[in-house]
Amino acid sequence: MVLLNSEGLNVAVVGVTGAVGTRMLKMLEGSPLPVKILFPLASARSAGKTVFFGDKEWTIKEAKPESFENIDIALFSAGGSVSKVLAPEAAKRGAIVIDNTSAFRMDKDVPLVVPEVNEKALFDHHGIIANPNCSTIQMVAALEPIRKAYGLKRIIVSTYQAVSGAGAKAIAELEKQSEAVLNGEKPETVIMPVKSDEKHYQMAFNAIPQIDLFQPNDYTFEEMKMINETKKIMEAPEIKVSATCVRVPVSISHGESVYIEIDRNNVNAENLKELLRNAPGVVLEDDPAHQIYPMPVNASGKKEVFVGRVRRDPDVANGFHLWIVSDNLLKGAAWNSVQIAESLLKLGLVSA
Repeated sequence: MVLLNSEGLNVAVVGVTGAVGTRMLKMLEGSPLPVKILFPLASARSAGKTVFFGDKEWTIKEAKPESFENIDIALFSAGGSVSKVLAPEAAKRGAIVIDNTSAFRMDKDVPLVVPEVNEKALFDHHGIIANPNCSTIQMVAALEPIRKAYGLKRIIVSTYQAVSGAGAKAIAELEKQSEAVLNGEKPETVIMPVKSDEKHYQMAFNAIPQIDLFQPNDYTFEEMKMINETKKIMEAPEIKVSATCVRVPVSISHGESVYIEIDRNNVNAENLKELLRNAPGVVLEDDPAHQIYPMPVNASGKKEVFVGRVRRDPDVANGFHLWIVSDNLLKGAAWNSVQIAESLLKLGLVSA
């Protein structure tokens, strides 16, 4: 909702021309958040271009420290290096920053928030709020009602992540590679799995078990993000978490195969399904007899987290398996950021 010439919020979107930034605008347009003035910000090369928002054309300006004067909320999605420089500048000028990068996620003074899970953590913000990793968001949103009811001892997750998580150029590379392979040509490999890494592999018709750079413990940075962020969001360092993150040739929406062990015995799959049916932001799609289960193609463009294939482990009494799918650019990024802004308003932490 856009309020011109009236009370409302001045909202900046940093990285407004990117895949997540454009979706932030779309989510803002459908949000009850009262946007008075939009400040679309990007790099110098995008300055002067325009974006449409609320039936009005807005001119993009270069993101600089002084760009954040009189800003109430600043949504950041322009890369970690930009956030590290400009987010503190924005907060210093009175803006509440909602940052979609990994720059501040593990900072002990920065809340890491999924509104359905830990909205109250927003009361502890000091000007910067971190939006979790996309694959972490959808998993904790689905597991939190189970944790609250039955406790969680262990999480083992294997992800099937869309190439859009690596940016628009990765999607373009997948499309070009697919066309090349179908034409009997050798595909060009430039970006995947990690543009800055030494080797690059074909993504089309393939699955690559590397997302981000490998760490000294042989887990990738993406895997360690899922491990550490889950414990922080749930405020449960005792939960045993392990992750294997795999990139698959899907454009949008991550899939996750998740195994959990709960603290209670005598719990069945239907108990978990009932919790998920009533969980905020979660849609249960689980009817194996009619081949109903979540799929990336159906989740794309939707804000919810979809869960199916809920079943008890045949050998572990308190073990269960779930299949979780969500649009990584919406709930995994843009929508969760806008939800945080809505929560700030609802909790009285920002005034319109």
